[in-house]
Amino acid sequence: MAMAGTSTTHVKSELLERLAALCPVDDATIDVVEAGLVLSALRRSDLQLAPYRTHMATLCADVAARVRDRQAPPDALCDVLANGHGYRGDRETYDDLQNADLASVIDRRRGLPVALSLIWLQAARAQGWTCVGVAFPGHFLIQLESDGVRTILDPFNEGTALEPADLRRLLKTVHGADAELRPEYVTALSDHDVLLRLENNIKVRQLRSGDSTGATATLQHMTAIAPDRPELWFEAGALNAQIDAVGAACRAFDRFLAVDAQTPPSQDMEVSAARAKARRDATALLRELRRRLN
Repeated sequence: MAMAGTSTTHVKSELLERLAALCPVDDATIDVVEAGLVLSALRRSDLQLAPYRTHMATLCADVAARVRDRQAPPDALCDVLANGHGYRGDRETYDDLQNADLASVIDRRRGLPVALSLIWLQAARAQGWTCVGVAFPGHFLIQLESDGVRTILDPFNEGTALEPADLRRLLKTVHGADAELRPEYVTALSDHDVLLRLENNIKVRQLRSGDSTGATATLQHMTAIAPDRPELWFEAGALNAQIDAVGAACRAFDRFLAVDAQTPPSQDMEVSAARAKARRDATALLRELRRRLN
């Protein structure tokens, strides 16, 4: 049993290294599907990734064939992903953790908006098109740009193209009749933020169900994706302390203080005050945790 446990730990360590290598801090574009599959493998050590890579290659080739047949880029994506392969949002069991696990999404052909978006992003980028995630309030979307034309698509709703009037209606549905559309609501997200949003969906559901241990593992994935985000290290320290993983908590708080010290100061007074408080809290918690280790 010890040997099996050691082997599993080694595989997990290799996968975390692979994830970190896929997500360099200074690289704007990430192979989001490969990163998503590695995240799935971190949750299921026996998962074989080759069939999923093959499936993704098939999707990309099918989109390319539609384009050769002179279909417009948004139509080609919709025809292959939604109509041909049945990818859609899961309205029936929206909060099921499988909906944020890319391998499960591919198996079931349904998932959360951000998980589905990984597939759409990769299928579009394989054609040389610019495609980015958009953190629209309450509903993740993608923006496709090809031949100088930008189109907002909704992968959760079979890739429906959304005009400003559609976005306004969607916003009011989610946030009430007084909500107004603003330019920042359709600002592009970095691939790091897309992947963090994917994992945050899992973490939130784990915490809601009382699975703090699972949530600490998800935070470990998130710090591999974005090791330059001090708030992730602070949360990892606090959550590990909560489950009495004292050594892990100390390492996370140490890393938080180191990363925060390298983060440029904010011009926002509230942000600066919150960061100063977090540093004080981390220092005090480290002192207490180290006493427990001695």
